[in-house]
Amino acid sequence: MDLVIRDVRVVDGTGGASYRADVAVDGGRITSIVREGSGQRPSAPRVVEAHGLALSPGFIDMHAHSDLALLRDPGHEAKAAQGVTLEVLGQDGLSYAPVDDRTRTEVRRAITGWNGDGSDIDFDWHTVGGYLDRLDRGIAVNAAYLIPQGTLRMYAMGWDDRPATPAETERMKQLVAEGMEQGAVGMSSGLTYTPGMYADDAELTELCRVVASYGGYYCPHHRSYGAGALQAYQEMVGLTRAAGCALHLAHATMNFGVNKGKAPELLALLDEALDGGADISLDTYPYTPGCTTLVAMLPSWASEGGPDAIMGRLRDEETVRKIRQVMEVEGADGCHGVPIEWDAIEISGVSDPALSGYVGRTVAASARERGEEPWATALRLLIEDRLGSTILQHVGHEENVQQIMRHRVHTGGSDGILQGDKPHPRAYGTFPQYLGRYVRELGVLSLEECVAHLTSRPAARLRLPDRGLVREGYRADLVLFDPETVAAGSTFEVPRTLPAGIPHVLIDGRFVIEDGRRTDVLAGRSVRRTPGRP
Repeated sequence: MDLVIRDVRVVDGTGGASYRADVAVDGGRITSIVREGSGQRPSAPRVVEAHGLALSPGFIDMHAHSDLALLRDPGHEAKAAQGVTLEVLGQDGLSYAPVDDRTRTEVRRAITGWNGDGSDIDFDWHTVGGYLDRLDRGIAVNAAYLIPQGTLRMYAMGWDDRPATPAETERMKQLVAEGMEQGAVGMSSGLTYTPGMYADDAELTELCRVVASYGGYYCPHHRSYGAGALQAYQEMVGLTRAAGCALHLAHATMNFGVNKGKAPELLALLDEALDGGADISLDTYPYTPGCTTLVAMLPSWASEGGPDAIMGRLRDEETVRKIRQVMEVEGADGCHGVPIEWDAIEISGVSDPALSGYVGRTVAASARERGEEPWATALRLLIEDRLGSTILQHVGHEENVQQIMRHRVHTGGSDGILQGDKPHPRAYGTFPQYLGRYVRELGVLSLEECVAHLTSRPAARLRLPDRGLVREGYRADLVLFDPETVAAGSTFEVPRTLPAGIPHVLIDGRFVIEDGRRTDVLAGRSVRRTPGRP
């Protein structure tokens, strides 16, 4: 054996009662689990004495925005230190494969606020397989990939707000098939982000049928988390059932004042579909604010044509007046149909360092300091930062967060954007926040339940036959943590602080975190759907 973890509390990912055991690892696999008092104890050159620690499968982040961060900083301490051993990338319908040269340039500009402009990255791929090959050169944690539907649309038909022609639909279906064959696990959408939001249900259904034919799943950021949120959830349930496709609901929240206390209505909707045979799962992060880009708040018509067209509209006085009316009075689709509240919009990052004075302050507070209306401040930021500003949106409800995380198909997803001077603390804290605050402090979930939410449930959605459980023969992607001290170190004030109480993290049986410190091991690789049709 390479390693024995001695006298550890095994929280195995099934949701069942934990137990004490010695766990042996060899060749990247769990080779032996000897329960306390049940047999001869295994031995190995390396022994870790657990001393009150719990051992669980590695955590799976079902919603990550580390698409370039993994290349920029392969050590990826932000996630590795949380016990994350696998991330799902390609989220919200916008990422970097498949692309041609034009699409790559446009998508880099479109999501600068999520991942930076990429000027420090060698973009030496075009296909999904090429991107996964790039990850395989060495990363800290494993990564799976969703085909981004907005990028597909950008590739096939640009930024036009119109239905796809039959030929364009066929081109997008071909791109989905190619991406699935190259190892993608499904497809994502960002249906409040352009250009993906211009797709109608018929177009999405056609693409989902291709995803389903390969055994993948559809992961939509659906059309509203505010006004009409329940209808938006129902739309996705109906669409995927018509396509015969599994559904995973991204960051399944009920936000804004219109949805306060409405989590039970969402859960009832999902339970009815599940009881009727639908294949549905969801993820959430254990915080109330959201995080996105400032430009995403614009009405969709203002974003047609892409970044250059947006900048042109923002410099046209009459168009700006119309945009403001929609955003502040009517409720833009980019802001989920709800009139924007500038005192709830906090700038979390800027691309231009000269604008750093806005970071950590709400748009309303910066406007008061300057003696101007909030819209003037927001407009200046959009133009001067060339659409690159990220925001926190303080619009969530704690009671909704807690009720949704208890649901039988819930999983964890950080939605972590690592860009910006003051990123959302969920990027550095989601998984210890679940274990520390919602298990130990509040008792919303038991430890065993919570670990299952973060391990075996997502592994089942991803159809991973040898991950997500502490079981003999399974991959040794493991986390050792202290249930009494584990906690998120990150806060809204100091968001890049690493967690406490997670001394060891192993991927493929190798320590990526040892004694609470990052090692130089890059044991992560791409996790690909099995090639060929099921």
